[in-house]
Amino acid sequence: MTFWDYVKRWLRRYIYIYDQVDTVDAAERIKAGIWFRGPNVWILAFSIIIASVGLNVNSTAVVIGAMLISPLMGPIIGMGLALGTNDIELLKAAAKNLLVMVLISLAASALFFLLSPLSLVNPTELEARTTPTIYDVLIALFGGLAGILESSRKERGTVLSGVAIATALMPPLCTAGYGLAHLNMHYFLGALYLFVINSFFIAIATYLMVKYLRFRTTDDVSPALVQRSRRIISVVLVAILVPSIWSAVTLIRDNNFERNVQGFMRAERLVDPGTYVYDYRVDGRHVSISLAGEPLTDSLRNAFYDRAGKYLITRDAITLNEHSVGMSKHEISDILREAFSHAGEEIEENEALVSAMQARLDLLERELNTLRDRMEPEGEPEAGK
Repeated sequence: MTFWDYVKRWLRRYIYIYDQVDTVDAAERIKAGIWFRGPNVWILAFSIIIASVGLNVNSTAVVIGAMLISPLMGPIIGMGLALGTNDIELLKAAAKNLLVMVLISLAASALFFLLSPLSLVNPTELEARTTPTIYDVLIALFGGLAGILESSRKERGTVLSGVAIATALMPPLCTAGYGLAHLNMHYFLGALYLFVINSFFIAIATYLMVKYLRFRTTDDVSPALVQRSRRIISVVLVAILVPSIWSAVTLIRDNNFERNVQGFMRAERLVDPGTYVYDYRVDGRHVSISLAGEPLTDSLRNAFYDRAGKYLITRDAITLNEHSVGMSKHEISDILREAFSHAGEEIEENEALVSAMQARLDLLERELNTLRDRMEPEGEPEAGK
């Protein structure tokens, strides 16, 4: 036995899974879970309300609860199974049920946010679902792989709960509903794009795992239709990946810029002895810096830009807001000198007053001693006199 044969046997012992999966049972359960009827209708309604309330009050725990109970995963995994087994009828049924769920979720969440009197100043739970990146693609892909593998196991555990949390479906839809309610296209399109990413890559992950686990396929589909389906999947894959990659690149660049600005601001609080930085604000790859004190001369301003360049912050990325205190450095020095002079005079007056009071106390003490001596009785006469 060669070394590589030994390695393959060792790996097979740990990663071989075909004897621990039941693809027939898994396929039946996935097909049963795609339908939007019976308990799934009620569970969807409950999930919409919980997710909308959680987003509205900015509660992460409530939003996670909505992720766990949402039935949206069923038709998405069903679409992946249909693609992997060439089952066109199953694909149509799953896509139809998913579309109905999505439309109901959007309409119900939009109505909730229209009626809700609460509007948070900083809705972080909503904002977190408006800028998807390639990292969301990775989460959806590997979460989907874990989900279909868990669904195929003979002995199932709690993996699906983790998959539901990692690959959130209901919160992005409700965030898109918020965007509809407030006519905010940034929220609507960003959140809807996140939902599309999660749904598509969960379905793709299911398709890949169905092929790997060798689910039984239907034989009544022409090879031409299969090839056309694969081409469509490839086009959609590229269309979804490109914006997410660009969004990730933008996120990384913005984060690096903000880190550079923070380092520069820590080193440049005092621009000049008469001018200092009292505030700054980063917006994307632009920073607005507020200065207080004397106005900067051209040479000082250029030197400030040069020092910023060492932190990879270009001149065009900086806006300086100078706020003069209305007095020159010499005027401020004169005011401080006069204030110290008055303080010195007051100290001298207080010292003179303390000396006078001390002299008065000494006089009173001498008079008290004299009075005590007069009041003492005369001594007794000596014995024998």
